[in-house]
Amino acid sequence: MRSGTVGDYLKIWPQFILPQHYLSGLVYRLARCRIRIIKNSLIRLFIRFYAVDMSIAESSSVNNYETFNEFFTRSLKPQSRPADTDGRHIICPVDGFISQMGNITHDTLIQAKGRDYNLGQLLAGDELLAGDFLDGQFATLYLSPRDYHRIHMPCDATLLRTVYIPGQLFAVNAHTARVVPGLFARNERLVNVFATGVGTMALIMVGAIFVGNMETVWAGEINHPYPAAIHSVDYQTPADAAVALDKGEEMGRFNMGSTVILLFQKNKIAWDKTLVSGQRVRMGERLGSVVTGEG
Repeated sequence: MRSGTVGDYLKIWPQFILPQHYLSGLVYRLARCRIRIIKNSLIRLFIRFYAVDMSIAESSSVNNYETFNEFFTRSLKPQSRPADTDGRHIICPVDGFISQMGNITHDTLIQAKGRDYNLGQLLAGDELLAGDFLDGQFATLYLSPRDYHRIHMPCDATLLRTVYIPGQLFAVNAHTARVVPGLFARNERLVNVFATGVGTMALIMVGAIFVGNMETVWAGEINHPYPAAIHSVDYQTPADAAVALDKGEEMGRFNMGSTVILLFQKNKIAWDKTLVSGQRVRMGERLGSVVTGEG
């Protein structure tokens, strides 16, 4: 069953024939250009076109950014995104929009209205890891170009492992989600698996066209140049190398925008019932709550 409109298909069909990784590589280099007139012009055009709110940026002057990428991954003023500190709450890790959120139906997640995809495929066939999240909860959060592009922890957690999965670089906006089957299981992604007080959590960073480059605070850039094979890193041993991050702490960033998918285990958390698909959210706001023994 097709879930997209004719307009959706007309808007996204060029992505099937464009050299996605080549174009993303060009954007990678341009975003790091240090020629002042070029990078300042790019930043000003971007701010104007996307109506970027620079009043909350730690630095509002384009001259203070050495490259376009520094501007794109800009830090915010202290307290502009206060994090909910209630230990019972799961907070939003990014600024963006709720694409979809809800229950995982056995091993099926909602990509868009009328279009589902498979948990095992999202996790590159790792049946053991997929088994952790059967009938669990998921949230898909889309970062638009104008948004803050650093990613923060939704709760206190310790990193167990990361899995880099190569793939395509389709755009991840609403039009593409309605049209491309298994979009998030086809695109390049980094699966970050954490141990938390409410069980195992996965925070998945999904790449997109012009947006392929991702980085974490513990490993730096993880996919430039683009690796050709799945690559897994174990962070459980040695014990003194453990990466422990507090709720609200930065864990990584997109060097250009994209999508974050959160996975929690069955009956561990409940999403806030006031949140709906298409709603704007901000980093630090409550997304859900820990399920108590009474709940």
